[in-house]
Amino acid sequence: MKEKQKRKSGVARLFEIAGEKKGLLILAGILSAVSALCMLVPYWSVYEVLKELLLHGSKINELDSSVLMHWGWVAFIGLVAGLLLLYGALMASHVAAFRILYGLRIRLSEHIGRLSLGYLNGTSTGAIKKTMEQNIEKIENFVAHTIPDLVNVLATVVLMFIIFFSLNGWMAAICVVCIVCSIGLQFMNFFGKKAKEFMKIYYDTQERMSASAVQYVRGMPVVKIFGQSVRSFRQFNSEIEAYKSYALRVCDTYQSGMTAFTVLLNSLITFILPVGLLLLSREPQNIVLAAIYLFFIIMGPGVASPIYKLMYLGSSTNEIDEGVKRIDRIFDEQALPEAEVSRLPVSYDIEFRQVSFAYENKAETTRTEALKDISFTAPQGAITALVGPSGSGKSTVKKNVILIGFMGTGKSTVANLIPRFWDVSEGEICIGGINIKEIATEDLMNLVSFVFQDSFLFFDTLYENIRVGNTSATREQVIEAARAAQCHDFIESLPDGYNTRIGDKGVYLSGGESQRVCVARAILKNAPILVLDEATAFADPENEYKMQQAIQQLIKDKTVIIIAHRLSSIISAEQILVLKEGRLIQSGRHEVLSKTDGVYKRMWDAYTSAFRWQLTVKKEETK
Repeated sequence: MKEKQKRKSGVARLFEIAGEKKGLLILAGILSAVSALCMLVPYWSVYEVLKELLLHGSKINELDSSVLMHWGWVAFIGLVAGLLLLYGALMASHVAAFRILYGLRIRLSEHIGRLSLGYLNGTSTGAIKKTMEQNIEKIENFVAHTIPDLVNVLATVVLMFIIFFSLNGWMAAICVVCIVCSIGLQFMNFFGKKAKEFMKIYYDTQERMSASAVQYVRGMPVVKIFGQSVRSFRQFNSEIEAYKSYALRVCDTYQSGMTAFTVLLNSLITFILPVGLLLLSREPQNIVLAAIYLFFIIMGPGVASPIYKLMYLGSSTNEIDEGVKRIDRIFDEQALPEAEVSRLPVSYDIEFRQVSFAYENKAETTRTEALKDISFTAPQGAITALVGPSGSGKSTVKKNVILIGFMGTGKSTVANLIPRFWDVSEGEICIGGINIKEIATEDLMNLVSFVFQDSFLFFDTLYENIRVGNTSATREQVIEAARAAQCHDFIESLPDGYNTRIGDKGVYLSGGESQRVCVARAILKNAPILVLDEATAFADPENEYKMQQAIQQLIKDKTVIIIAHRLSSIISAEQILVLKEGRLIQSGRHEVLSKTDGVYKRMWDAYTSAFRWQLTVKKEETK
């Protein structure tokens, strides 16, 4: 196997990303450099005017007004040309940046979609969100602003010192020494080992704070109910405090270096004045030298501005580089291997052959066994139900799982393994006798439909939410699926019918209504395999009958896997599988299992006895 090429890092990696639109950025660089040249023309014009004034200043009537007008127009034209060229450079760099960002976001999204949920399970939602939004957005700043600004600043500084040295070597040398010393101080400040450590801490702290903020917002109902504040939400509060402490520590660390840099860079005039006076004392009648001296007094401090900009670009590039490292860290995660040639099954029975699986968290180096040596067959056209005590491997809730499409948290391990959200640790899963690893992901997803307990609807119209099941479906097919799912009537009663946006103008659906929309999706997809995770969980008694009708329409002639929480919903299943501590311990029909000593009978007895339970308030006896 060919060894994986080592990825570039630092500024080289940033320029590698920018190189995707090399033509536009070369154009931006050329325009920016020429703009820098034009922007220096007014300063040269000032020098020529000063020289003319010094030569003829004692006799005003000898001043050549045409020369002064000439250099005035030259300065104006140079300024206008410089601004227009800079505008053109920024336009070219922004077009390049937005195209690069678009491609990068698409590639990153597609790559995340190919990763197993095992990776996402160990990564906080806040960290992924920050990478997808802020870290990528900062690349736009580098491509659209930093590159043309860097070219502009370097061209300005180089041209200025060419002019300085062409006028007077001693005064130019003094400026160079001061600038080199100030840059050296800042380089040690922002590009040393400590600076890189600070930048890593900065991003780690931001990601943790972002993750805690997501949890805080999601837990807002609990926070409000119990009268708590952000300070009572200990994790979020501690992350905010940690960020504050870090920011103060950075300020204290950089304070002395930044002060020295600022003082030294702004003291150019302090060093130019004595050197210029010394030179003039040797040639007191040299009018040209006097003009040069005045030019240095005016222009010398002006060098500080591009140097400040250069240092800012350096520090911002250091920050962007840390963000790119985190983007590359996601790209370096290995996607689930794809079959070179996809095999398509002709039948749709599902077979687990000695399957074992464990949830792994690489960051925390933890491993949780979920399934151990599971073997069963779910026949085509039949209902197979999975039940078991909490933590049986039937359903394992993992923290900080990011939502992708309609996939949410708390889903059954067995159900997640069928579409390869994770790959099994041992054994194999087959559909129609074909190992699912030999089926391309797209083909595998087309074989399976899901209706989960925690239904997820996009912030879009109800029409588009249903059409997710089959993007090539016609409007008539969408409406037909909605009718079959018993949700056509309530959709039609909404303000804009099927064009009503979820969450817009205060339109929200109940849990039961949301689930019926998800059932409509599954009906529209019409996949041969169906996974139901207690699809009637949120239906009230009045609407449960409609949900049952919708599901009966959905499961016709399909291989059905039901994740059961309410045992009454699976008593007619052809096969019930009972899981405990990751092992399959019982299987059979309800009529047999409910009368045989074991886990299922105890669960059934507890379930039926729950109906006889009553909530009462015991009154104190009065004496």
